[in-house]
Amino acid sequence: MAEVSQPVVNVSVIPEYEGKEEFKKSENVAFYRRQIQGPNLHHRVLLDTMVLTEKGARFELLEPDTQAALLLCVSPCKNDTVRILIDELQPIKARYRVPDVLTGEPQCAQLRVERQSKDSVTLSWSAGRHQVCVWRFPFRLEILCEDKVMVTFNSKGKLWLETLQDPPSEVSKYLQTEIGPSSIGSDLCLHGFSHVYGLPEHADGLQLRDTRDGDPYRLYNLDVFAYDLYSRLGLYGSVPLLVAHKPDRTLGVFWLNASETFVHVGYSMSAPRDGQTPPLKTRLVEPQTDVHWLSESGVIDCVVLLGPGPQQLFTQYAQLTGYQALPPLFALGYHQSRWNYNDEADVKAVDAGFDRHDIPYDVIWLDIEHTEGKRYFTWDSALFPEPANLQRHLEERKRKLVVITDPHIKIDPGWWLSNEARDGGHFVKNRDGQNYEGSCWPGNSNYLDFSSPDTRAWYSRCFSLDKYKGSTPSLFVWNDMNEPSVFDGPEQTMPKDAVHYGGWEHRELHNLYGFYQHMATADGLITRSGGSERPFVLSRSFFAGSQRLGAVWTGDNVASWKYLSISIPMLLSLSVTGIAFCGADVGGFVQDPEPELLVRWYQAAALQPFFRGHSAKGTKRREPWLFGEKVTAAIRTAIQQRYCLLPYWYSLFHLAHTSGLPPLRPLWVEFPGEQSTFAVDHQYMIGGALLVSPVTKPRVQEVRVLLPGSGEVWYDVHTAKAHKGGQTLSVPVTLDTVPVFQRGGSVVCRSTGSGSCTAEQQQLPLSITAALNSEGLADGELYLDDGHSFGYRDRKAFCLRRFSLLSGRLLCRPGSEEGTFACGAVVQSVSVLGLRSKPSTVVLHVSGAKDSFAAFEWTETCCMLTVNKLKLRVAMDWEMEIHEG
Repeated sequence: MAEVSQPVVNVSVIPEYEGKEEFKKSENVAFYRRQIQGPNLHHRVLLDTMVLTEKGARFELLEPDTQAALLLCVSPCKNDTVRILIDELQPIKARYRVPDVLTGEPQCAQLRVERQSKDSVTLSWSAGRHQVCVWRFPFRLEILCEDKVMVTFNSKGKLWLETLQDPPSEVSKYLQTEIGPSSIGSDLCLHGFSHVYGLPEHADGLQLRDTRDGDPYRLYNLDVFAYDLYSRLGLYGSVPLLVAHKPDRTLGVFWLNASETFVHVGYSMSAPRDGQTPPLKTRLVEPQTDVHWLSESGVIDCVVLLGPGPQQLFTQYAQLTGYQALPPLFALGYHQSRWNYNDEADVKAVDAGFDRHDIPYDVIWLDIEHTEGKRYFTWDSALFPEPANLQRHLEERKRKLVVITDPHIKIDPGWWLSNEARDGGHFVKNRDGQNYEGSCWPGNSNYLDFSSPDTRAWYSRCFSLDKYKGSTPSLFVWNDMNEPSVFDGPEQTMPKDAVHYGGWEHRELHNLYGFYQHMATADGLITRSGGSERPFVLSRSFFAGSQRLGAVWTGDNVASWKYLSISIPMLLSLSVTGIAFCGADVGGFVQDPEPELLVRWYQAAALQPFFRGHSAKGTKRREPWLFGEKVTAAIRTAIQQRYCLLPYWYSLFHLAHTSGLPPLRPLWVEFPGEQSTFAVDHQYMIGGALLVSPVTKPRVQEVRVLLPGSGEVWYDVHTAKAHKGGQTLSVPVTLDTVPVFQRGGSVVCRSTGSGSCTAEQQQLPLSITAALNSEGLADGELYLDDGHSFGYRDRKAFCLRRFSLLSGRLLCRPGSEEGTFACGAVVQSVSVLGLRSKPSTVVLHVSGAKDSFAAFEWTETCCMLTVNKLKLRVAMDWEMEIHEG
């Protein structure tokens, strides 16, 4: 894709952002230059040092020129992953290893020697299906599946590990600046792959681009206001996971490092590595992708996830870094936010406006101006004199309030929280051992050191109802500016030689900072409820594992069509790297969207996981009813449809929570064998059943939609008309419509109405749409629980039901052996798409009741059967028998 210039943004509406920081490119970063320009090092494996342990195999490596002695540990795990760990054999001090991201030590598989020679040793596990071959000189490590090389580690000899040096003189602390450079790097070749994804966060397409023509992808969490589009520079969060896909294999490379990191990607073709070399004329070439990782410090800790399919890969990654938290149901509703709602009367007026205009919503948000002089955990006594009453007013309507808490703490000796943090030693230090000072919204501030378990525990306790005055159980939290953002810092963040808990420099763990605040906040809300209620916390900064803690969003975007368009691949990139609960500010954070753009953004975001309208100070008010009845009606429809679809969304989040499969999926995840889907990033799947192609261009009257799968059937959800897969369809659209198709073979559960919020929507009956595939089959699941507590986990208080349609019989059966939730939900209507002919009768069989005939409607034009006025209990077994005429 062509580079797109920086959009013109009127930052005068946000004076603090004037004189926007210039962010570094790779050539301005010393450790990157050293590695790229440095000598090619030739490491040798000392094969006679091999030891097989219960955790795998260990070898010593030697670099003959520098005499650097390294330790290589190879750990294959029982879930088809391989961990490669390289450290100094005898460092002068321990090198940083990322804690708290992995959820536990993976269960290792026992290795055995398959073959050995003076040049290599081949080790196998998993009944010989998988092998690792370690080559002596030059050192490389091959991972084989079924005797085929999948990955070569250090294939181009880019292994780099700068050994720590003794400091030149006596110093009080071993700071990085005294012990010299400690950067690391290595390359991997992914054989047979020509499509790779992941490495969020970048405002770029879903498929990673070849970086040999320019900058590598940078992973360094930064506050980048109105970020460049199609840029490889870092944004607010980092997930160092790269996902590669080809028709018969999906694999991942996870680079566990929290320091500044660059990643080069190169696509090329190569001769095959396996078997006999064919004659020159018929020699085949296969694609390959070379990936080069370079990090500022730490150890080399690289996990290769072997799939073999997308679903297995997502599960492997979730087993490593944690499953997506199951959000409370209200968090999947619509959120209304602004920097800032003025006062309590303003909040109440906006709340009433939603009811007056019949638009459902669940949460209203308060930005920094709600506090007393940007002191978090406080309220402006003039604007919000009775915050607990405000929350109770919202709670009566079953709605919630979210407030912001940032990591910077105003230096104020008259403020209890500042004093407690100071006295408790909870601030990051500068290199001289004093509390680090930087500037942010309140002015001069100290920054909490969330890497300290004691600091996290203290911060978590700050959310208790007796400590956080004016808070109630219906208050939830937003962590912003937690990259961390420092207005007067280098690249608007903390200097790398600031000192954290354990004496570690900021450079070692920079990308973890927001992850740790997110963790402390989620723990605080869980603790506040005595461990019974699920938290909701949104964080701007994130790392691998943040999915366990809550939601993220794509930060300070702009009200333009290009930003609407780029939000889709940005969210898909987050989804394939485990961060499933993600969204973008509806309408754009800065500038004022034209009404058509606002409508199209609502329509797209209503079909994405996290759904929040948010805008900056200085933008025009943007509540959905301020743009005329036509616009209000279109936005109302989009939000109402979102609420109707919540039973499906909630079921998908249960699946993410238990299997790692994201609700939002690139087409290739569902159609792994179809090359035509591999680069598609303007349309996507919600779960396995719904294909969505949002409108992201102005004044569009039709949209071209790829319907994958030559054997598939796709049903337009607006018209119920069937279309064959394996084609690109032109779909007419109006301002009120967005193309959505249900896949043949699926069952989707909706609510029969939206209600005014999720609590009302939960009480409504359900409708089921079964879309038949070419074989006349369909199935799907519905997950229900109380929507807010941990009862589903602690007491198995959930209900999982499976709907299957085969041979003209729709069955409702248990989807799990477990589940004790007393569920009163009923199915009121059933629609079946794709029947060959009008049924003669529809018979209901319900456990413990007499069979009965059901009245039905038949729509000839689209072959749709509709059965209404049902009262079929979801928690009971029943079946509907359709006799075709």
